[in-house]
Amino acid sequence: MSTPLIVVSSLEKTYATRGRSQVHALAGISVEIAAGEFITIVGQSGCGKTTLLKILAGLLQRSAGNVTLRGQSVDEPSRDIGIVFQDPVLLPWRTVFDNVMLPVEVLGLDRARSRGRAMDLLALVGLTGFEDKYPHELSGGMRQRVSLCRALIHDPPQLLMDEPFGALDALTRDQLVLDLQGICNERQMTVLFITHSVAEAVFLSDQVVVMTPRPGRVDRVIDIDLPRPRTLAMRETPQFAHYSREILELFLARGVLREH
Repeated sequence: MSTPLIVVSSLEKTYATRGRSQVHALAGISVEIAAGEFITIVGQSGCGKTTLLKILAGLLQRSAGNVTLRGQSVDEPSRDIGIVFQDPVLLPWRTVFDNVMLPVEVLGLDRARSRGRAMDLLALVGLTGFEDKYPHELSGGMRQRVSLCRALIHDPPQLLMDEPFGALDALTRDQLVLDLQGICNERQMTVLFITHSVAEAVFLSDQVVVMTPRPGRVDRVIDIDLPRPRTLAMRETPQFAHYSREILELFLARGVLREH
């Protein structure tokens, strides 16, 4: 068996609130992610999904436990990781192209070489012709596509995504899910993806990590054995329904969902 790319071992995170009380956000999280895997985390709001992602990104310090990337401890941000958040956070005074190129400037990469890559990425997500537009001239889905291109411009082998499609309408969300699948399949990226959508999790993932309510623990890791590339029509198959129901049953058992 190959060595996992990312290893999370007995991870704990406790916050101190303004009132000096302690909030136990994550408890004993242990997960292994192999190179090229697409892992999705689902769970109730407040269960620590975003906290986990920020620790993996090196943006937040852990309270206990270990997180390693290629055997090296993750203690600070790494240029090997691209991050996409729910809010695209585009700079309003920069064009689409210049927003995508921002990491090139920050990391000191070759601008001439990166320019071609930026144009290729924008074409890949259907934004050819919008390079000189400003964020206020774009729809929400288009802004999120720009955010995805920006995260990929420096060709990171790992991508962390925190509910990137949560604020979008259903049709735009479906298209971006298909776009993301295509990009990840083509580039064989390792992805950690957070979502509240069970269908989105099943559609995209090799494994779905279901977390308990706070303090967040790993309730179950579900292997998704569906052929790739996946089509939207697969959401109507018995196999897809089986995986979706398995996740929903865990939420029901933990009181995250209630049937009346």
